Amino acid sequence: MTDAVDDETFSQLKDAIQRFVTERLVPNEMRLEIEDEIPDEIVAEMRDLGLFGLTIPPAYGGIGLNARQETQIAQIFGHTALAFRSLLATNIGIGARGLIFEGTEDQKQAYLPSLASGELISAFALTEPDTGSDPASLTTRAVRDGDDYLISGTKRYITNAQRAGLFTVMARTEFDKPGADAISAFLVPRDTPGLSIGKKDRKMGQRGTTTSDVMFDNVRVPASAIIGLVPGRGFRLAMRVLDRGRIHIAALATGMCDRLIAEMVGFAKERRQFGKPIAEYQLVQAMIADSHTEYLAARALVEQTAAIYDRDGAARTEASAAKYFATEAVGRVADRAVQVHGGAGYMSEYAVERFYRDVRLLRIYEGTSQIQQLLIARQVLKGA
Repeated sequence: MTDAVDDETFSQLKDAIQRFVTERLVPNEMRLEIEDEIPDEIVAEMRDLGLFGLTIPPAYGGIGLNARQETQIAQIFGHTALAFRSLLATNIGIGARGLIFEGTEDQKQAYLPSLASGELISAFALTEPDTGSDPASLTTRAVRDGDDYLISGTKRYITNAQRAGLFTVMARTEFDKPGADAISAFLVPRDTPGLSIGKKDRKMGQRGTTTSDVMFDNVRVPASAIIGLVPGRGFRLAMRVLDRGRIHIAALATGMCDRLIAEMVGFAKERRQFGKPIAEYQLVQAMIADSHTEYLAARALVEQTAAIYDRDGAARTEASAAKYFATEAVGRVADRAVQVHGGAGYMSEYAVERFYRDVRLLRIYEGTSQIQQLLIARQVLKGA
């Protein structure tokens, strides 16, 4: 059973975050879209609320939410532009989770308090130009040189790379054997000589988020930079990190369904055609009904999966199923929301236009829908 914040404290935290999202983040969505940057004052408020340490254990300055509680907060963040949550995502998820799972006490003490405060931003460097869905085939190399390793290679689409002060880097440390056992996970500070950051990527949506290439040119790190000090565990650690990360993404998508439905319903009640609100037309009602049904199904699946994770410490099949279903569902809901808005839904001043572009990425990162299908089928067939 995973530790959790007590119910009273969590309720107060949840209410504070709900107010923050409603009163501060939602009103700044258009500003974020135009400026393509999260305002500094909002970043400071996020730090003051402790949002960068939501899932980091209290012993290291964090709040220590379990998976069930984390999914409730992720759903709240789903009610606003994804970029706001993206800034926090690596510190409370993939960028810090490996360190929490398998880091030594010295490694945790060195980095987790700064990550929890938001003073330090982390990034998770796994994807490469030619390696995405097949991370076991990555080509970034870490060659042993005495008591050190020399890391060389390029990582692609790395979230928060522009802001990050610490990178979790997956690199091949064994060159005569294929697959998972050849990969190790390194903690690499940004100011390490030979590490450089590429230009900010231009994306279809999620303006305000930053992704970039990260290049390693014979970056020298000590062997003690390997998470847990044990080489060859990086791939398995990455998969373990992504397990909980997929639950988080599923919860985020579920919250976005709820926001999109609210936008859809509000517009349908106000917009009049042929003498009455379009909400009174059955074909519009059908789109609302389908969307709400998918939202309820996604929420139930996310909550059940989070409970399993907290109980067992893993939920591989359920996490893949939740991520697959919820992210596909929010794509359909976003499409219906644009349809209900009609021509207005294609205009940038309406939130549904932005959400329609933003949600598309959810079906790709942290494992594409097709990868989730393969993982689910593999586990089901193994069980059969």
